[in-house]
Amino acid sequence: MESAKNLPVAVIGAGPVGLAAAAHLLERGLEPLILEAGTSAGAAIEQWRHIRLFSPWRFNIDAAAVRLLEASDWEPPRPTALPYGGELIDNYLTPLAELPAISSRLQTGARVIAVTRAGLDKTHIKGRATPFVVRVEHTDGETRDHTVAAVIDASGTWSTRNPLGTSGLPAIGEDAAVARISSPLPDVTGRDRASFAGRRVLVVGAGHSAANTLINLADLAKDAPDTRILWALRGDSAAKVYGGGDADGLPARGQLGGRLRRLVEAGKIELHTGFGIAALKALDSGVTVEAVDGRTLEADVIVPCTGFRPDLDILRELRLNLDPAVEAPVQLGPLIDPELHSCGTVPPHGAKLLAHPETDFYIVGMKSYGRAPTFLLATGYEQVRSVAAALAGDREAADTVHLELPETGVCSTDAGTSCDVPAPAAGEAAASGSAESGCCAAPEPVLVGFPTGLTHGRSGSN
Repeated sequence: MESAKNLPVAVIGAGPVGLAAAAHLLERGLEPLILEAGTSAGAAIEQWRHIRLFSPWRFNIDAAAVRLLEASDWEPPRPTALPYGGELIDNYLTPLAELPAISSRLQTGARVIAVTRAGLDKTHIKGRATPFVVRVEHTDGETRDHTVAAVIDASGTWSTRNPLGTSGLPAIGEDAAVARISSPLPDVTGRDRASFAGRRVLVVGAGHSAANTLINLADLAKDAPDTRILWALRGDSAAKVYGGGDADGLPARGQLGGRLRRLVEAGKIELHTGFGIAALKALDSGVTVEAVDGRTLEADVIVPCTGFRPDLDILRELRLNLDPAVEAPVQLGPLIDPELHSCGTVPPHGAKLLAHPETDFYIVGMKSYGRAPTFLLATGYEQVRSVAAALAGDREAADTVHLELPETGVCSTDAGTSCDVPAPAAGEAAASGSAESGCCAAPEPVLVGFPTGLTHGRSGSN
């Protein structure tokens, strides 16, 4: 960054990984400019604040962020407790964002719409060492360009879910039926209860988000018995969603799959396998969902738990090197391809594997995994520790990466499964690869929930 060392580093997104990136940049003496499209830090997590994580607090917070917080009157949460998404915001992200070191560098309501090189489009080869220009739409109605030395894109994938249809395309009529399609993780027993109670609800997907929603709908049906729960999978079995049961290294996740299986077997949830969605037809009375094989289901509302994909439009003027399958950085893609790997078989990685032909540009966090559904929050923390070191010129620290994952009974080639226990706090060496050093000492949750780091089902398995 020699040619632009007096300029800030743009961090796109103020979620856990984006704020961790800012904390590591500050420790390295670099100036972050944090651009968040939402109204507050953790805006995407706000959409699933009712969901509980599988891993305890001690694995869900970043080391550099904690060092910043410890200099204030922050009260750290109990390390072994399993937080809800709302607690992750209220007890960690909000206090972190309110620290003067972060708040003075954070712009909310700032949606990045383009990133490019100053004075150059992507066709120019020579002179690409110029600073970056980040174009931002602000909620005050103004559009402004920010000149920065480097860019860390931690914007995530929450805003771009995979479509309901097969072949990677929206089902015919999906756009017209949007009023009948909910968010991917609705709060069916709380904030969004009125939209689901006593209605025909079709959940589409094979990941943890689907499992959570189905279980919560079953709880809702106890108080609203007219609620009918339908579950559509593209695959021919729900075994991957049920997981390893007692053999799972994550007790909370094993409970989730076991409870879901019992609900299906008891007839509380109506399971439809081999149901690839071809078309939707919105009616005044609901929506008709047609499968590729001609079967139909009638529903009032559809919950799309089909996973996510990266929004790459804002990066069109940059020279990226992306894996053709999962749309992750090309060196990372083969390591996370869900056809071959789950979270437990992904090796540690940092700036070296995240690099693109565009020097000093990095995609980190969930977006770095492209369409692969096995991202872990701790992976993102280690990524940004390494990237901050690389931007500061400390190549040795950047290339020395650490990540510890537990051994679990279901962490193999199951694309819908996440190990869900982060590494040691970013920057710390792994002490052990055993499950005992991970989540297994954590207390059992009353309501099992969502895996760390926005892991969702793979659309191709739905």
